[in-house]
Amino acid sequence: MNERIYLDYNATTPVDPRVLEKMLPYFTQVFGNAASNDHGFGLEAKQAVDEARRQIAALINARPDEIIFTSGATESDNIAILGVAEKYAHKGNHIITCVTEHKAVLDVCRKLERDGNRQGKFEVTYLPVDEYGRVDPETVRQAITPQTILISIMAANNEIGTIAPLTEIGAIAAEYGILFHTDAAQAAGHIPLDVQAMNIHIMSLSGHKMYAPKGIGVLYRRRSNPRVQLEPVIYGGGHERGLRSGTLNVPAIVGFGEAARIAKKEMVAEDERFRTWTQGMYRRLERELGGVQLNGHPTERLPHNLNVSIPGIKVRALIPQLKNVAIATGSACTSAEVKPSHVIQALGFGDERAHSALRISVGRFNTDDEVDTAVTQIIATVQSLRQLQPV
Repeated sequence: MNERIYLDYNATTPVDPRVLEKMLPYFTQVFGNAASNDHGFGLEAKQAVDEARRQIAALINARPDEIIFTSGATESDNIAILGVAEKYAHKGNHIITCVTEHKAVLDVCRKLERDGNRQGKFEVTYLPVDEYGRVDPETVRQAITPQTILISIMAANNEIGTIAPLTEIGAIAAEYGILFHTDAAQAAGHIPLDVQAMNIHIMSLSGHKMYAPKGIGVLYRRRSNPRVQLEPVIYGGGHERGLRSGTLNVPAIVGFGEAARIAKKEMVAEDERFRTWTQGMYRRLERELGGVQLNGHPTERLPHNLNVSIPGIKVRALIPQLKNVAIATGSACTSAEVKPSHVIQALGFGDERAHSALRISVGRFNTDDEVDTAVTQIIATVQSLRQLQPV
């Protein structure tokens, strides 16, 4: 009963032992610099990096030469948005995004509004979402102007798990000849993604959301139909086709590649198991606590995500009482802020529902017993808090 139960897989995942096993030789045995092609040590490292590119490309139906390694999805988002803003400013200064995006997108857009770049300031349209957290593709179409150069809509929301209509938005972007970027940090490895079928031109991915180590990410940049041009954010050496200079983190890259290979193979079976858990937890919470409200889309959502609001309690009072169960109030990247989630607020339900929202996210290394035990503890703790603080 004293064992800790981790149910915060949307925040980060543990490294899969199979991933770690693949990584280990690249710390001590195959330790060469992948940019040093004058000897076998460097060539072996480069071959490992190239294999990882192939594995990650296969996960999203891209070409290996379209995979650029970064430090994570935050850096990838920055390169995508700032890079487009710099390279395509001669075509326009308007960007379309969404109010529920991750701060790695929102903060960059606000910087462009506030400070601009060498070509001047930018205008950004922040599209609303419906009560389920979905962007209506028609609002994307209506927001397009002759100055629009980029549409950036996340693939799946990090707090409520809602999956965006990427194919429809991609078709609109292609129709108007506008670049389409998606932050797929939460979606990659968990739901099928196809950059060709979805008309995605730029995509951000994160290793630590899919059982690879922290500190490694990917930027997918399309190289044909159309060829996407980006201005670098980091300079010095011209690594990664000039887009991201710096010595490659070979062990982490190898890990990301292996994680992508495993995800492609096991995704369907895992998602069935995760959906059984999240749906079962929701039904039990609703049955035993009453009035529990699901945040996010009821069906178009990540299988491993459950976000609910529990009337009569403040989640920041609940979580410290769950000594052995790790769940979240929302995005880990903004958990230091004692204010309602901007995502829950955007659904239009008010601060009370936002303050009572908790996120449970399951993963590969959970068990049936852990899920049952965690829900039992959550229910008991909520009932105890309600007695102390009646509605």
